[in-house]
Amino acid sequence: MSRELSTQQCEACHVDAPKVSDDELKQLIGQIPDWVPQVRNDVMMLEREYIFKNYKLAWAFANKVSELAEAEFHHPSILLEWGKVTVTWWTHSIGGLHKNDFICAAKTDRLV
Repeated sequence: MSRELSTQQCEACHVDAPKVSDDELKQLIGQIPDWVPQVRNDVMMLEREYIFKNYKLAWAFANKVSELAEAEFHHPSILLEWGKVTVTWWTHSIGGLHKNDFICAAKTDRLV
C-alpha cells in the first residue's frame, strides 16, 4: 500500500470483499488527512467538505467528482450547496470501507 493512492486504480469489489482493517484504516487515513471517517447507520464512510467562493465553482467541482466516479465505476454521495461540496465515499456492496474508497478520496483531492 505504499504506492501513492491517487495513482492507483479501483479494483472490482464484490459482496465478499474484505473491509479495511483497523490497522489499514490508520495507515490509509494518514495518506488523506483531510478526510474524516464517519459511521452512519453502522456503516463506516469517508467524508470531506470542500469550500468554494460561490455556487458555480462548487457545481463545477461536483461535476468533476461525478466524472471521476464514472471513470472508476465507484460512486460517492455528493452534496452540493452554495459554496460547499461534501463528498462521502464508502463501498455499498460491503457496507463499509474498502481500499477503493481511499483511492477515490485521494483522487478527489487532486481535482481541486
